[in-house]
Amino acid sequence: MPKPKTVYSCRECGYQSGRWLGRCPTCSSYNTMDEEGEQVFERPRGGGRQAAKKSEALSLDEITDVAERRITTGIGELDSVLSGGIVEGSLILIGGDPGIGKSTLLLQICGAIGEAGNRILYVSGEESATQIKLRADRLGITTGNLLIASQTCVDSIRQLISQTKPGLVIIDSIQTMYREDITSAPGSVSQVRECTAVFMRIAKEEGVSVLVVGHVTKDGAIAGPRVLEHMVDVVLYFEGERREIYRLLRSVKNRYGSTNEIGVFEMSDRGLREIANPSEYMLAGRPIGVTGSVVTCSIEGTRPLLAEVQALVTYTNFGTPRRMASGMDYNRVVMLIAVLEKRAGLQLGSYDSYVNIAGGLKILEPALDASALLAIASSYRNKPIDPFTMVFGEVGLTGEMRAVTMAEKRLNEAVKLGFRACVMPQENTKGLKVPTGIRVFGAGNIAELLHVALD
Repeated sequence: MPKPKTVYSCRECGYQSGRWLGRCPTCSSYNTMDEEGEQVFERPRGGGRQAAKKSEALSLDEITDVAERRITTGIGELDSVLSGGIVEGSLILIGGDPGIGKSTLLLQICGAIGEAGNRILYVSGEESATQIKLRADRLGITTGNLLIASQTCVDSIRQLISQTKPGLVIIDSIQTMYREDITSAPGSVSQVRECTAVFMRIAKEEGVSVLVVGHVTKDGAIAGPRVLEHMVDVVLYFEGERREIYRLLRSVKNRYGSTNEIGVFEMSDRGLREIANPSEYMLAGRPIGVTGSVVTCSIEGTRPLLAEVQALVTYTNFGTPRRMASGMDYNRVVMLIAVLEKRAGLQLGSYDSYVNIAGGLKILEPALDASALLAIASSYRNKPIDPFTMVFGEVGLTGEMRAVTMAEKRLNEAVKLGFRACVMPQENTKGLKVPTGIRVFGAGNIAELLHVALD
């Protein structure tokens, strides 16, 4: 058998090299080459090729339809993000910052599914069974269908699954798992890739749903090779600041439903509590009749979400004004300030500008352009905007208002929360079904937008 040799693999894209490189030639990432032992597979003796398995192709109408069987988690927000629940035989990856509440959410899932009569195997490579028991007692989880194992060897976990035959397996986390036939350390590119492949085969061959926890890097991406997200069926990100009480569960990949769905939770001493109406929750406590405050509506997946965009414009004695953006793309805010200066005549060159989405939300949708621009103009002119008016729309470099998608759904969400007026792009008003109780104003450019909202 040939002697294994040392190779270097990129933890971002999986590129392999026989020597260490400071920069990966494939993905151009720096300092991502990790040393690991290359697996060597022994060729079958006899000199001949092994007979390949016979394969066949089926036409689309020959494939029988099989309904997806789902396991409801008992948590409405999570079921909404998963488009109805956990599909049997699926492999789900969930990532998030340390201390964000991943383990708490997993135990609450175990409690709800266990009470419904399903058996769950919780495998932890980071905590002992006693630690998990203490957290379960704090959360009030007492189901007898929850089996806990502190194990990191994939082969041993496979045996546990065969013995216990659970309906759901939770792996916390994939970076602590290892295979004995791979010489590299747990968490390396080879270990993460191969361990995930084992759990994927278990899920598909035995019909067991597997939920895998993944660590994240300082940039917020899931640590390990990028192929990890390609292998799984669903990718969920748990977002939020540990100092804030709210948490966002976002779906960025879902082979069984729509992507970019979000679920809103509130962290309490009894675990995570779902927020049934996130729009009302995000607008709670907003000031009334102050300058620089505008309510907008963003579409997260298929859900409309109302948010408050705040702006503060103040005079500065320094030569270079300061620009800051929290929750929005910084470059987008700088562009909107330039459009205001060029197309609306606002002299913002001597003023610091700060833009923030209240509640700590992070929204990158272009439909927030009009609300951010209007909030900046309101603070600059020191004129408040009607607190019961919602604004949305994309703004171009020439100052035009561009149409956005799902205008009717945004409008209906505003009506539910008692808004009486809405300003949107003129193009979105064509053929729009306006519900009773709200007036709609169309704006073709930012001059009309400022006239309708501020004059």
